[in-house]
Amino acid sequence: MANGKLRIGIIGTGGIANGKHMPGLAKVKNAEMVAFCDIVEERAQEAAKKYGAEGAKVYTDYRQLLEDKTIDVVHVCTPNDSHAEISIAAMEADKHVMCEKPMAKTAEGARRMVETAKRTGKKLTIGYNNRYRPDSLHMKQVAESGQLGEIYYAKALAIRRRAVPTWGVFLDEEKQGGGPLIDIGTHALDLTLWMMDNYKPVSVTGSVFHKLGSRENAANAWGPWDPKKFTVEDSAFGFIKMENGATIVLESSWALNTLQVGEAKSVLCGTEGGADMEDGLRINGEQFSRLFDTKVKTDAGGVAFYDGKKEGSGDMEARLWVEALLEGKEPLVKPEQALVVTEILEALYESGRTGKTVYLNQ
Repeated sequence: MANGKLRIGIIGTGGIANGKHMPGLAKVKNAEMVAFCDIVEERAQEAAKKYGAEGAKVYTDYRQLLEDKTIDVVHVCTPNDSHAEISIAAMEADKHVMCEKPMAKTAEGARRMVETAKRTGKKLTIGYNNRYRPDSLHMKQVAESGQLGEIYYAKALAIRRRAVPTWGVFLDEEKQGGGPLIDIGTHALDLTLWMMDNYKPVSVTGSVFHKLGSRENAANAWGPWDPKKFTVEDSAFGFIKMENGATIVLESSWALNTLQVGEAKSVLCGTEGGADMEDGLRINGEQFSRLFDTKVKTDAGGVAFYDGKKEGSGDMEARLWVEALLEGKEPLVKPEQALVVTEILEALYESGRTGKTVYLNQ
């Protein structure tokens, strides 16, 4: 730390760094971005010019950035296949790490990240920023209050009709590890496990499809994709059983012929009531022998506001992460929780490949 500010290095200055990490950190008064690394030097230079503190350094090799002993924290915003390698190297170099989701391409990589955090004593968190949305935070409070009772059935939803990302390495299975399941399904699953406070899966049965990705000139939010480059699934679905018998259905797609769309949404069904994000935040239950449902207003007051201003989920993620580091607290997203998400996703892909149920923690 210098001048009472955490010194932060950004590794990977592409879409997610520009869309969330750097703008969020720029609003945190107790942090400054002092180093930027990208394999495309011009991108790192642009980021340094826009977001860097005075004298910010630019690198094309993350190892050189990690040699700077004055850097306290690293944000890893690279393709999925390098998350584990870079995060582990950063913690070994005495840096705290915020790694963009998903935690890692493989469960083995994620486990090594957790082990390294424990061994080095460095804080590690994963960028599941949907937890910081007003509806998510309120739904979590409802679940924690016991209003829903025992939550025994849930749905984790990340469904797009036609919104295949055609830039970067999104369609590259080798770099990403998968398509919509590991990209947006991961957010929905993280939200749902967190709401349930249940991290003990025992079995996963999955179906993984590549049905629409081979189409030429397909309708798509960002223009037609290149079928030759579309090496990942276009949709994936899973049935997850937990140790206590609770069951989660996970649905994810970038391209699916459906009008029921929604991203990073949870549906919770408990013994005393239910909650969902299908049409805003809705709570349902039974009272005095009558059924009721309530729509919660999340657009005014409450946790979404900070110092009188509305705060986006990415901004809140950056602020609370820096506060956790400065105050010696645990971050909201714990690496052990993110590891379970990665283990379930990997099992779902394996089940889709083999056609068999995959058993975990046996």
